[in-house]
Amino acid sequence: MWTDLGFLELASAAWFVGCWVGYSYFSRYRSKHRRRLQDALHLHIQQWIEVLYVRELRIVDTSVIGNLERNATFFASSSLLIIAGLMTAIGSTDQAITFLSELPFVQNLTRETWELGIFALILVYAYAFFTFTWCMRQWGFASIMVGSAAPIGSETGLKRDQARHSRALARIVWLAVYHFNLGLRAFYFSLALLAWFVHPLAFIVATFWVVAVLYRREFHSRTLVALMMGIE
Repeated sequence: MWTDLGFLELASAAWFVGCWVGYSYFSRYRSKHRRRLQDALHLHIQQWIEVLYVRELRIVDTSVIGNLERNATFFASSSLLIIAGLMTAIGSTDQAITFLSELPFVQNLTRETWELGIFALILVYAYAFFTFTWCMRQWGFASIMVGSAAPIGSETGLKRDQARHSRALARIVWLAVYHFNLGLRAFYFSLALLAWFVHPLAFIVATFWVVAVLYRREFHSRTLVALMMGIE
């Protein structure tokens, strides 16, 4: 029974959930005082949408959206394949425990910790799958809106309608990027979950490491500096 888990196992599981949820809230709060990757990218998205209305041929725009949609499709498909593999692992619990217990760095691996870890991974990748598929739909909505965008100066291209349309298109594109980031974050935290099978302390350290990597890349990376150079 999972209720037989020790204090350290329960504490590390609570730490994992707290770090994931806490970082999500922290990221939104911190963005009010310091721009993150998504915020810098949002400004570039707005510039892209402005240029989009000037171009008569939208081949470049549809190509960009298609490439981004394929990225989301890849991760959604990968999530399904990983879930299928994890479901198979449930049926091989005894063999997996025997194999992993022989590794020198794995300590006290029980049936309860194995099953809980596998189910947790399934939940994480299921969340990633739904997030990436929603991202795919948003890119589909964006491509439709690109097709319906009237060029500046056309009879149907009224300034008021174009302004409203451009705001909606920029918002849809940003939401697609936002949900792609959420799905990618789930993949990052799934790597930390692998340490659950080693030791609760290793799990705590791995979770902290993932949060540190996410924070640095989102708020202090050279990519962020480069993006900001393009708009300031």
